[in-house]
Amino acid sequence: MAGIAAPSTPDPRIGLTVDELDTPTLLLDRQISDRNLARMADFFKNRPAKLRPHFKNHKCVTLARRQMAAGAVGMTCAKLGEAEILVAHEFTNVLVANQVVGEPKIARLVRLAKQARVAVAIDHVEQALAISKAAAAAGVNVDLLIEVDIGMGRCGIPCGDPALELARRIVDLPGIRFAGLQAFEGHLVNVVDRAERTAKARAAMQLAVDTRRLIEAAGIPVGCISGCSSATYDITGVMDGVDEVQAGTYATMDRQYHRLIPEFEIALSVLVRVISRPAPQKAVLDIGVKGAGGEFGVPAIRGFPDIEVPFFLAEEHVVIQKAPDWKIGQVLHLIPSHACTTCNLYREIVVHENGRVVEVWPIEASGQLS
Repeated sequence: MAGIAAPSTPDPRIGLTVDELDTPTLLLDRQISDRNLARMADFFKNRPAKLRPHFKNHKCVTLARRQMAAGAVGMTCAKLGEAEILVAHEFTNVLVANQVVGEPKIARLVRLAKQARVAVAIDHVEQALAISKAAAAAGVNVDLLIEVDIGMGRCGIPCGDPALELARRIVDLPGIRFAGLQAFEGHLVNVVDRAERTAKARAAMQLAVDTRRLIEAAGIPVGCISGCSSATYDITGVMDGVDEVQAGTYATMDRQYHRLIPEFEIALSVLVRVISRPAPQKAVLDIGVKGAGGEFGVPAIRGFPDIEVPFFLAEEHVVIQKAPDWKIGQVLHLIPSHACTTCNLYREIVVHENGRVVEVWPIEASGQLS
């Protein structure tokens, strides 16, 4: 009948056992992920700081919606393109935890601000002036967070008086609202020793809190400090003066973050297959750095804790030198060392429960680099 859309065809993989899938396939255990979402949301339920999850972890709109349903107040993005994807899917409160620079990007930012509440990070007055000019001309407002460098040595203005001076210069600009500070203790989130990570992360975040108090003492309201991570959610996320926690990896988890916060379970894996046994103890798997992020170290193999992956530099292969009696064609679950860069390599995530495929979720923001 004219005007009525044909029903969509169910994905033929739904109902299959995981072992029946082709490889490599990015997988998510929905029950485990949901437990992680509930654990993090429950932690902040009755605390002053609120959860603003980092979309860059998975870049999947469906998973972001589940985070919002669990109690998040908004989403954090690494790039403007990620924010555009979210707003196109009716998210109304997004933070781009990065500097948005250049006429093309600022034009996109202003268009986005017509549809949702959008905040971006700045660390120089020139960034603020350019956004102010474009936003005022379009009749919109953009929230600005001054990013302060608390030790990571990446973006960010020095804490203290330099941040106060920048706040003074932007607070009355048209088309923008000074919304607070951004501070990320990213240089410390991979410190494995819990006591060391706690002491150093708190000392770093205290620099941002002290800067907040300095700006407030000058009569300029500071709406929030937004920052932290999955590895410091219960360290800096509970400090007085910190209002938003940009935790990301908890939704999926990976090998490295599981070392840091073992209370969260690993929901993410890549289904891979043994494609060669060129020597008695050598096995080759059909995945390499094009299929799993490796900047946090080598991956692991689920169910084989003693297996080490000595070689993870090839584009399409993982070589195991002391492999058990795996057969050619056998499927395995590879646990990436870094979930964020792994998810960015895929266009979909196959969701399973109790060993069977239940859904297939698009990764809408995969490959968004601008």
